[in-house]
Amino acid sequence: MRSRTKTLSRRAALIGGLCTAAGLGARQAFGQARRDDRTPENESHWARMGVSLEGTTALVTGSTDGLGTEVARQLGALGAFVIVHGRNAERGEQVAQMIRDADRGDAVFYRADLASLAEVHAFADHVIARHDGLDLLINNAAATGGGGGRRTSADGHELAFAVNYLSHFLLTHRLMPLLDASAPARIVNVSSLGQTAIDFEDVMMEREYNGGNAYRRSKLAQIMFTIDLAAMLDATRVTVTSLHPARSMNTQRVIGGGNEPLSTVEQGAEAVMQLAVSPKLAGVTGVYFNQLNEAQANAQAYDEEARAKLWALSMELTGITKYNTT
Repeated sequence: MRSRTKTLSRRAALIGGLCTAAGLGARQAFGQARRDDRTPENESHWARMGVSLEGTTALVTGSTDGLGTEVARQLGALGAFVIVHGRNAERGEQVAQMIRDADRGDAVFYRADLASLAEVHAFADHVIARHDGLDLLINNAAATGGGGGRRTSADGHELAFAVNYLSHFLLTHRLMPLLDASAPARIVNVSSLGQTAIDFEDVMMEREYNGGNAYRRSKLAQIMFTIDLAAMLDATRVTVTSLHPARSMNTQRVIGGGNEPLSTVEQGAEAVMQLAVSPKLAGVTGVYFNQLNEAQANAQAYDEEARAKLWALSMELTGITKYNTT
């Protein structure tokens, strides 16, 4: 199903790591200004750059719609074997078939509801049993806080925190041995420009609930997780980055919520693909990007005490005693 051929060399990873150590900020792989009316780059750009994902395996959570579908399509178009994930089996099979029909990459669909930690475990078990390595993990699946009041996951946690953050914290832990086996590998956490500091006295927002804040807190948690996990990993083997892909993309969630889109999923996919495949970002880890540029996240992301609280809580809620780093 996959080979051990690697697209990004260890030499490239080491060069990227040296750039990180040197403090080269404001990285922009394309070297061009970000304009909303610019046609976004797609897989053709990376093919011209010599990027091929043949022989690699990529998993994109939440890839049955919107941004995730477009990212999965582009990865397949570059030759990757794509693990499509979502809750809608019919739509998932359609996306996998679309990738196969393009006759470059390959794909399979696995169903899982990330609102259940038991299903996250089952999903991870399924991936581990059927694949001997994982070159790219894109943690993209997301749930909104909801305008109809506070909702909880199968485990009783606030839904946005559970799906957007906690499930990916657990999934990444479970899949780390596959990522390490495919070194150099990358993890990309799809976050948001909208970020609100976490209140550790009411993480699950039981006292005062606001759907928008629930979503923004979960997205900040992803960035905090990115920073801590990057510090634990050998960047020549596995890197982890996070990003805000684009503003209010033309997804069903945005349109169905009565909002006017401000960007497209193609623009968002451009930013995700940069972190996922750009040779210029090999070895770059622990950083947050606003679309195509390295940026500063909410101040709480850089608060070591706050991150330590979040990590301890996450370990407790997921039942992990020692986080996987190999």
